[in-house]
Amino acid sequence: MKRNDVKARHAEGVCFDTHVIANPTNTKEWIVFFKKNAGRSFFLVDENEEVESFVHLDDLIHELRDLGIKNAEIHF
Repeated sequence: MKRNDVKARHAEGVCFDTHVIANPTNTKEWIVFFKKNAGRSFFLVDENEEVESFVHLDDLIHELRDLGIKNAEIHF
């Protein structure tokens, strides 16, 4: 899900369970995983539909705050 979509759905009141997990292809990076009801899930992706990854957890937390996300689980 692209950043604009996350912001728009969040503004509409759609709730996500937000998870931060190690990137399976590079465990030194972090990715964001959104779970929605009915078993649907999404990754945070860029404009080219590529999964966003973050080297620094602080940068990822800043990004989540910018998206309006207030809670996230971190899995390591």
